[in-house]
Amino acid sequence: MLIAAGSAMAGERVIIGSTGGAYDRALKEAWFDPFTQETGIEVVVVSGTNAELRAKASAMVASGNVTWDLYLDGEIQAASEAHRAVTEDLTDFCQPYKGRTDLPANTCQAGGALVQSTATLLVYRSDAFGAQAPETWADMWDTKRFPGGRAFPNFDDPWRVLAAALLADGVEKDKLFPLDVDRAFRKLEQIRDSVSLWWKTGDQSVQGFRNADYDLGQIWLTRAKAMANEGLSIKWSYKASFLVGDRVALIKGAPNPDNARKLIAYWLDNPAAQAKACNVLSCTPPSAEAIALMSEEARRSMPTTAEISDNVVVPDAAWINANAPVLLEQWNNWVR
Repeated sequence: MLIAAGSAMAGERVIIGSTGGAYDRALKEAWFDPFTQETGIEVVVVSGTNAELRAKASAMVASGNVTWDLYLDGEIQAASEAHRAVTEDLTDFCQPYKGRTDLPANTCQAGGALVQSTATLLVYRSDAFGAQAPETWADMWDTKRFPGGRAFPNFDDPWRVLAAALLADGVEKDKLFPLDVDRAFRKLEQIRDSVSLWWKTGDQSVQGFRNADYDLGQIWLTRAKAMANEGLSIKWSYKASFLVGDRVALIKGAPNPDNARKLIAYWLDNPAAQAKACNVLSCTPPSAEAIALMSEEARRSMPTTAEISDNVVVPDAAWINANAPVLLEQWNNWVR
């Protein structure tokens, strides 16, 4: 269910769709509220799952009744044809950022501006297994050494669960794509009865951990770090992780396009705002200057260059987007 946070008061505003919970709170404090204080433009946040945000954006454009301006989408999805069909091309907007030495070349692209990079990875209860901590996807499947409930995502983006299954089954990291889908489902059958939570939202994965619904799970690093900040007994392993990220995209026919561009520009132009959000979420901000402003503890919890090279899987976005409809159909038939 899509929920609007805050009222749409008369006057200047911009409406953005995001994924709720700790993620929204961090972005509101670091980005949206300071933007409003500086510009007087109110930021209205509508929260929903990634699938709901994508579906709503598509439906609004198809009907010609667009009431949002921006929404957050995954880095992989932002490169898809479906995404481009419902969003404005930001190529011209991005031109001033191409020469910025603190920003990677891909920070601002036609499909949206990079908000942050993070990981989907293996998390576990640090008080559940003693000195014998799970580190790999093979450990996730080892219910004898690591007993307890498991959690996996169940939304419109199943590639990461299938990829984890293949890595658990012995597929090498550099030979993961294209995914052997049939082999992945066979491996998932081995653990299906131990899955106690199929989460659909980041908030649900957090609440499931708080409620002790699972002991090991595949969730977003941003959510894991937020729980660690709360003092919960949670740890994670970069040896079982996938590099992911979010982009903010401008919807075609947005009612407040100028304000939307101002909000995007505020993020890209303010390393301090990026640092403040990623201090909370343990994400990697776009700007190298922002990384320098982050706390030492937050920088330590980010995946390092060496860890990305050695362990973190960089997904094949082109293959995932080309096969997304078939993957989702097979997934829905299996998981129900």
